[in-house]
Amino acid sequence: MMITMETKKVLVIMGSPRKGNTFRACEELRGLIEMKLPVDFEYLWLKDADLAPCKGCLACFSLGEDHCPSHDDARIIERKMEDADAVVFATPVYGMSVSGQMKIFIDRLSYVFHRPRFFDKKAIIITTAGILGNDDVQKYLDMVARIWGFEVAGKAGTVTAEPLSRRQTEQNRKEIARAAKEFAAALNRPARRSPGLMDVLIFHGQRAAFSQLMGVSPADFRYWKEKGWLDSGVKYFVDVPVNPVYHAIGTVTGWLSARQIRKDMMEHKGAS
Repeated sequence: MMITMETKKVLVIMGSPRKGNTFRACEELRGLIEMKLPVDFEYLWLKDADLAPCKGCLACFSLGEDHCPSHDDARIIERKMEDADAVVFATPVYGMSVSGQMKIFIDRLSYVFHRPRFFDKKAIIITTAGILGNDDVQKYLDMVARIWGFEVAGKAGTVTAEPLSRRQTEQNRKEIARAAKEFAAALNRPARRSPGLMDVLIFHGQRAAFSQLMGVSPADFRYWKEKGWLDSGVKYFVDVPVNPVYHAIGTVTGWLSARQIRKDMMEHKGAS
């Protein structure tokens, strides 16, 4: 009996303004993954998206994302991410950071840092640099994706300064191949991996903060309350095994954080 594998929808959030090294790295990634399982790659070019820079008004934090004064493609992009099985965050390194297009995109979805939602999605990070910057940009995008809820399943950074030596070309190839193998394995794995210590600390830190901010940030408090994340005994955003030592450390950290937040709020109230 032939077993037909389900085609996985992969959305590429492309931060490059041109079809250059970053696009070629993503195409190489796609080719390697297609050898392991059926995938449908869709490129979303941020350069072509209608995305206004964040105005810093905080309306999305306090009232909800529907109150953002910029009516453009931000929510459309979010829905595309929700419809995909996995997301590729791809960017060249510009000025030792992500591209301007990628930064605007991240800024416009800042409310997801407070109200994470992509827990059933995998993510992979692809960066390209002339010489330096891959590691720092990957760390930043890894943090963004994890806080947004993604399970990060692979990272690759290639060096593209010309002329490329044969050794560097081979190193780039190995980097993409390693990430493709890890990403394909994650796409084939239905269960989510258990969270690491930093993931657990983020959960308890946010839980401590938003449990105290009903008056300051009602949208955040309501979201966390409706998700059940403020209920007693909840260990993580989703029902997966959590290392008991990580949970104990997170619980203590959350308790200390909540106490400090209450103290700060009382002092602010007294000063006003």
